[in-house]
Amino acid sequence: MNKKDESFKDFVLDQLCNLDGVEARRMFGGYGLYQDETFFGIVHKGTLYFKVDASTVGEYRRRKMKPFRANARQTLKSYYQVPLEILEEHGALCEWAVKAIDCQKYNK
Repeated sequence: MNKKDESFKDFVLDQLCNLDGVEARRMFGGYGLYQDETFFGIVHKGTLYFKVDASTVGEYRRRKMKPFRANARQTLKSYYQVPLEILEEHGALCEWAVKAIDCQKYNK
């Protein structure tokens, strides 16, 4: 884990500070984002990905965002890259995070 990845993770957590109980836990060379025990996001190599479902994936695709690709052979189509303009606007990022959390909580 390099300092750039650490500082990006810290930036994401700062952007999500209005959501209670959000934390980052180390996983597969990056971090998993959790609210309490609900896994809803991935921070990997300077990119943020959120959980999607049939009701939310269209917005990511419309913005030409890509699914999370851990390596050349593994793609998780249930997590998509968060657009930069959303990442930079903490209110919008919190809204998208709540949708990602809901995807995970209600679509198990």
